[in-house]
Amino acid sequence: MSIVYFVGAGPGDPKLITVRGLECIQEADCIVYDRLANPTLLNHAKEDVETVFCGKLPHHHTLTQDEINEVLVQKANEGKVVVRLKGGDPAVFGRVGEEAAYCRTHGIEYEMIPGITAGIAAPLYAGIPVTHRDHSTSFACITGHALATEMSDERWRGLVTSIDTIVFYMGIKNLPVIAEKLIEHGKEKETLAALIEWGTMPEQRVVTGTLATIVEVSAEQKIKNPSIIIVGDVVSLQEELTWWGTER
Repeated sequence: MSIVYFVGAGPGDPKLITVRGLECIQEADCIVYDRLANPTLLNHAKEDVETVFCGKLPHHHTLTQDEINEVLVQKANEGKVVVRLKGGDPAVFGRVGEEAAYCRTHGIEYEMIPGITAGIAAPLYAGIPVTHRDHSTSFACITGHALATEMSDERWRGLVTSIDTIVFYMGIKNLPVIAEKLIEHGKEKETLAALIEWGTMPEQRVVTGTLATIVEVSAEQKIKNPSIIIVGDVVSLQEELTWWGTER
């Protein structure tokens, strides 16, 4: 019986996939996977599994979103068990709503399997819990991709005044504007910030600074995508709680 499983691959470390997600990979006849889904997860699939890479780079998409939607329906209509393997969690900037709706429109059965999102996992691997009784009782995950030009002043003010820890995805290109807007709408220049590149992976890098210095730090350290930005007092815990890559 054909079905599409929307599976969250987790933030990078392949051991962080869920048990249910791994079961789906093992069952799959076809796996349609993203750039940020760790490709070693494909080693758990059947020998004759069909794989379709649909990774998206900032200026190049292997497949358009419409083409991805069509592949899912086409493979399911061939009677295959299809896994749509997405980095992180399918519902956190993963377009699972669009893809599931397309499957529903075409009468395709599907199941959604959550994954661990990078906005929580990467900070934790860097020793930064996104909430802490003494530092943060709220956090928000924000897309930084087109944020600089699309978010209103009212939303920036709301973010600054109501959220303790702010995690920006896909925001390295817009880091200068993000820092400027946060300061403009009420964050102190000395508010702590961290950048985490390739979070949870062996090549993970963490750099810290303040809203006043983080752009310069990023340029000096040549931070690239995939990276996330964390802003808030919880960044002060990084040096004390760091554990990934240290002697234990």
